[in-house]
Amino acid sequence: MFKHIQGATQDAILSLTVAYKEDTRINKMDLGIGVYKNEKGHTPIMRAVKKAQLIQAREQDTKVYVGMPGRESFNEAIKSLLFEGTAAYPRTTGVQTAGGSGGLRLIADLLAFCQPNTTVWLSDPSYVNHAPIMRAAGLKVAYYPYFDRKTMLCNPSKMLDCLAKCGKNDVVLLHGCCHNPTGAAMDLDTWKQVAYLAQQKGFTPFVDIAYQGFGDGLAKDAAGLRILADAVEEMVVVSSCSKNFSLYRERTGAAFIIGDTLQAANNAKSHLLTIARTTYTMPPDHGAALVDMVLNTPDLKTEWEAEVVEIQQRIQKIRQQFSLELAQQLGDTRFDFIPKHKGMFTMLGLTPEQVDRLRYEHGIYMVRDSRINIAALGPQLVAPLVAAIKDII
Repeated sequence: MFKHIQGATQDAILSLTVAYKEDTRINKMDLGIGVYKNEKGHTPIMRAVKKAQLIQAREQDTKVYVGMPGRESFNEAIKSLLFEGTAAYPRTTGVQTAGGSGGLRLIADLLAFCQPNTTVWLSDPSYVNHAPIMRAAGLKVAYYPYFDRKTMLCNPSKMLDCLAKCGKNDVVLLHGCCHNPTGAAMDLDTWKQVAYLAQQKGFTPFVDIAYQGFGDGLAKDAAGLRILADAVEEMVVVSSCSKNFSLYRERTGAAFIIGDTLQAANNAKSHLLTIARTTYTMPPDHGAALVDMVLNTPDLKTEWEAEVVEIQQRIQKIRQQFSLELAQQLGDTRFDFIPKHKGMFTMLGLTPEQVDRLRYEHGIYMVRDSRINIAALGPQLVAPLVAAIKDII
């Protein structure tokens, strides 16, 4: 059965983490995997989540199945966080998923069922797992121009020119906020133009929102998604609680379908549940129960919202410090784009060879496209990192 097969190509980010752990150097840095860390380099349980966990431990009296859609009060809470106030809200339905990636796969399988010759358009570049998930579901993948490697910002004109050629068999996958891996965000005018093209050309928007709150705040980070929800008849959305609730290991997410009617959305949801039944049947409940409690308990929700603001402000503070230190040590402004980026990630524009030198000569680990996890930088690490970058460039 297995003698004839070769080993699979390892995920570039996850294999980087393995290499980092095996490195015995004291001053090494892990800037690869997308996990938020505080100033001490630790990923804590959020205060509101910890309180919800203690309440759950006292009050929960069963571990019986919740159901294939997951915890419905959780689904409604995330739906409100994303869509409240939009024209699409009354015709939106969703299910709990096994993390954001689990939600992406569920939606991909649904798209393949509904329209087998669908092409999913991804930003160039995009999250490393987007293309493999879409292809594993049997979908075709294409790329639209997104990131300008000269300005290190989003290039709306090239992006929109490409999307204007999409049609009814196309799905356009957009990052809801805090673009991964570049950090370069679309402005609201670009979101409006994408919504107009979706109306005119008939393609289906697919929004992956994994970092809500880490860019400009919870409401502003959902503004682009809401523009689309107000404009189009159909859309699919996947949300993750890994980052903004720091529930990485609990695999907590949600997938939503917007139909031209609620009945149409529910019809699609029924097939989504059939797909879930043949993969994992029931999503894990622990993380969803905690999120449910936080979002539906006013005091906990207020505390959680404050914590998200703290995280967003720390990330932006590190961006400013990092950019300033680069300017001071290098004597130029080539990295001034860093504070303009949003969320946990920034692509530095280094070559793969330079990234390799950072790893082998300085013990600094980042993805070979030079994506860096800003949220993994403590203030004390900025100057040594910049000194290493100065050395290799």
